[in-house]
Amino acid sequence: MKISVIGAGIGGLASACLLASRGHKVTVYEKNSRVGGKMNLVEAEGFRFDTGPSLLTMPHLLEKLFNECEQRLEDHLKLLPISPICRYNYQDGTVFDCFDDRLKTQSEIDRIAPEDSQSYSQFLDYAESIYNKTADAFIYNPLYDFSDFRNLDLFSFFGIDAFSKVSGKIDAYFESEYLRKFFKRFTTYNGSSPYLAPATLNVIPHVELNQGGFYVDGGMYKIAETLFWLAGSLGVDFVFNAEVSEINVSNKKIDGIYVNGAFHSSDLVVANSDATETVVHLLSEVDIPIKKKEKAAAIEPSCSGFVLLLGIDTQYEQLVHHNIFFSQNYEQEFQQIFEQKVMPGDPTIYIANTSFSNPSHAPEGGSNLFVLVNAPYLSESYDWDKESASYGSKVIKSLEERGLSDLSSHITFQSIITPKDFYIKYLSNKGSIYGTSSNNKFAAFVRPRNKSREIDGLYFAGGSTHPGGGIPLVIQSAFNVVELIDRYEG
Repeated sequence: MKISVIGAGIGGLASACLLASRGHKVTVYEKNSRVGGKMNLVEAEGFRFDTGPSLLTMPHLLEKLFNECEQRLEDHLKLLPISPICRYNYQDGTVFDCFDDRLKTQSEIDRIAPEDSQSYSQFLDYAESIYNKTADAFIYNPLYDFSDFRNLDLFSFFGIDAFSKVSGKIDAYFESEYLRKFFKRFTTYNGSSPYLAPATLNVIPHVELNQGGFYVDGGMYKIAETLFWLAGSLGVDFVFNAEVSEINVSNKKIDGIYVNGAFHSSDLVVANSDATETVVHLLSEVDIPIKKKEKAAAIEPSCSGFVLLLGIDTQYEQLVHHNIFFSQNYEQEFQQIFEQKVMPGDPTIYIANTSFSNPSHAPEGGSNLFVLVNAPYLSESYDWDKESASYGSKVIKSLEERGLSDLSSHITFQSIITPKDFYIKYLSNKGSIYGTSSNNKFAAFVRPRNKSREIDGLYFAGGSTHPGGGIPLVIQSAFNVVELIDRYEG
């Protein structure tokens, strides 16, 4: 079959590879000049910055993708364990290093929060139990038609804490504010609030802490580069600077797409574009009822992010590869982001310092700091055109107060990325980073499916679809697409 893929993000690349390996004729149309989507790269003045995901979890899904395409992951990418996984800095000066080795982390907890020493292992066991109940039922399941639902275990559903909140469950396990903040942070991995999201998302710590988190030697963008090579080796064609303006439908079936004004016929379309944007803007009201468009537009996106790329001429002993600087009032921070839809007055700040692992990512003696603050998705409540520069200065000043002395005087390169930039470049729903939010106990069931129910031959991959955002789940969305194509088009 002749298949058009809209977007060369990780979901589009993975889908293209899998479909081409099955003998289909695949063409990928990418709006921008290179692959990767929000997994992107900035190189300037001797500095290299990954501007997307900074940690790889569940690498078995990437391995499975390569195996399906008759390649071995280890022949193309070197995955490095990170030690420590992350360094956490608290307002009172306490520093906590987290490892994927329970005993090492246990000694850290005994040092900073001995009252929670026993609770740490208990919580990770609880997180693992959620994973065991959700993996096959929700993560690796397309959840599309009756055949996907009939084997779900109702008792397992009630055992995954869908009716509790992440924050409430964590508070019940831990007494220390150090551990409470530490575990609540994981919900932000998919752009949700720990005070709104179901406790099911407490599965995320298991994925990182029990299964392990990895860095790709040379930079995370090498994942996108390698998938681009893999797709090309399988005969996939790529067209860049190619913006899709319309998906054409005849008699409720895919007919083709319009790219830069020109029509390209297609038997199937896989939209790696944002699901909401696709339904609202790429399909006509003749093909999708207005109520369906309104429903798609009403889907709550995940949070976005405010990013500073700082190339500096020094190195800070305080910084390892991954670093977190916690705010004082975590709950207030999330209220500002998700309810008031403004930037937090006292933000939690994440820094990826890949020059710690790859010194070549900065000039000798320097560092490349990818600085991220969680931000609200785009709304009228915050004007990025007016506020971005001053907020950047605020973040730099905060880091100086937290130990990165004279940071501003060491900056030799600086660039800012705002939620508005995420929307303009990637057409993500309201500038969101992680697709659809999970601030709902039924999030697993309301997330857009990987196949359209209204239009034959239209499929969806990526973080805005089932099963969710992040590298491994996006790759799983591609497996879902292929499974559904085999089911309905074979």
